[in-house]
Amino acid sequence: MTTARARPLALGLAFGFGAALSGCGGDRAAGGTDEPARMTTAYAGDDWPVYGGDPGGLKYSALTDIDRSNVADLEAAWVWETGEEPIPDAASPIQGERVAPGAFEATPIVINDTMWLSTPYSRVVALDAETGEEYWSYDPKAWEWGNLHRGCRFCHRGIAQWSDGSERRIFLNSRWRLIALDAATGEPIPGFGDGGEVDLTEGLAWDANRLHISNTSPAVVYDDIVIVGSGVPDNRIYRHNPPGDVQAFDVRTGALRWTFHTIPKEGEYGVETWEDESWSYTGSANVWAPFSLDPERGLLYLPVSTPNNDFYGGHRRGQNLFAESLVCLDARTGERVWHFQTVHHGLWDYDLPAPPGLVTIEVGGREIDAVVAVGKTAFTYVLDRETGEPVWPVEERAVPESTVPGEVPWPTQPFPTRPAPFSRQGITEDDLIDFTPELRAEALDVFRRHRTGPIFTPPSVEGTIMMPGLIGGAGWGGAAIDPESGHMFVKAYDDPFLARVAEAEPGAGDADYLPNFASTLSVAGGLPILKPPYGTITAIDLNTGDHLWQRPFGDDSAIREHPALAGLDLPPMGGTPQSHGTTSGPLATAGG
Repeated sequence: MTTARARPLALGLAFGFGAALSGCGGDRAAGGTDEPARMTTAYAGDDWPVYGGDPGGLKYSALTDIDRSNVADLEAAWVWETGEEPIPDAASPIQGERVAPGAFEATPIVINDTMWLSTPYSRVVALDAETGEEYWSYDPKAWEWGNLHRGCRFCHRGIAQWSDGSERRIFLNSRWRLIALDAATGEPIPGFGDGGEVDLTEGLAWDANRLHISNTSPAVVYDDIVIVGSGVPDNRIYRHNPPGDVQAFDVRTGALRWTFHTIPKEGEYGVETWEDESWSYTGSANVWAPFSLDPERGLLYLPVSTPNNDFYGGHRRGQNLFAESLVCLDARTGERVWHFQTVHHGLWDYDLPAPPGLVTIEVGGREIDAVVAVGKTAFTYVLDRETGEPVWPVEERAVPESTVPGEVPWPTQPFPTRPAPFSRQGITEDDLIDFTPELRAEALDVFRRHRTGPIFTPPSVEGTIMMPGLIGGAGWGGAAIDPESGHMFVKAYDDPFLARVAEAEPGAGDADYLPNFASTLSVAGGLPILKPPYGTITAIDLNTGDHLWQRPFGDDSAIREHPALAGLDLPPMGGTPQSHGTTSGPLATAGG
């Protein structure tokens, strides 16, 4: 399966590294192992060996050739296209949807002049990083099982690699499979699992519907262990939805080494936070975002997502550990070291959507090895990475009650006192669009027909205007951190959603209320109800917790050119056409 199915070109990938790659040097075959590129805490330089550049997920390059004086002069060095397009003859379990590639969201890894990447259809491709020449392509044929039950459908964000100095392996986690490939040839490793792959459903707490399991983010490799999370649709309510277990396997044999239950089982720490034994049938609380790793301490950091269902939790009363928590594990054993829950009894799909960053900061004259997570909540959670203790106080504050029968929200939620939120939280009339009296009146009408309030106002039958929306705050692109200065750069969405639930019809699900699907709020046939900006980038000094600056980021031409805004002198709008927000994420460099 190392020859890609022929398809017309549709998606593209362009690189303008220029001088940044000119120092890689040497003519090495794909998968060359002259330099093992083991996982250390060194920052990314000529190589980019893991998804975030380094195991700590900083998204930082120590290279200085590209800086503010020449970045505007960059040109594409080469272009490679996936060739993927819709497959009209493929079956799909989602009625009325054809199988089609989603957005290209992968971050390649680069070692010794070879680049490996994954495509929306989960193909793995090896390229010459200097020329774009394709060495090989492996197709797991993930599309044969039809569309995926997740928002981005077919998308994939990267792969992982392991080397012992004599051989190198590429790990692809696609749908419910973990596949090991020879980095030099793209052929599956015969001795790994069954013919080169492991079935990730075999070790789960209960039999799960494979079509409801997926993977978008790369695995993490620690010594001789490869560790994977999963993607599970959390907008479905039925008993025994796939659990969000995190699993670790032997890199050579594929044998299961350990499993961590993100929803505790009987006798495990935190099981009492699931009332009425709801732990025994509740699924999700998976880790769909990438992990981060401190290889020197052997600590793994999991950004855990919401349990099912996103917007109704009457069937899972309690605090619901370890959902929407940052969890620290012993990477070798899978044992919990500490946890910090960012949302109690989640009702808003406020996942931790991105890998946390590991950075050393100086606070009040004291050096702290910190872990920094950004949330869809627009909060930044800065914790001691060894103990999980917050660097600055986090206050438990009372939040609004629910109006939905059977729903019992947790009475308080954690509010970090520093840094300040990097995106709007909650919504008032002062936030509404006011470019013209007509737009203002329409926005007020929408606003007054729904429930409104501060962040953590629960969903409702009439619909609650939720801000941040379910895509953030921070999105899957997360933040980048300059370890030299301790400055963090985070992109954010400013786009409210309507969180609605509806009483379930008999037999419709295992809950009294089902989500009536959150949706964006607009006026005049497509304009956001809020004033701009709709996307921002914020710089935060992690040594002090202060915001350094915030600017609108991006520009959505569909908004700026909307007929209702014709002839107006508009401010910077921010955002992108996809969602009035910003996609992907930032990168920090030593070049500034």
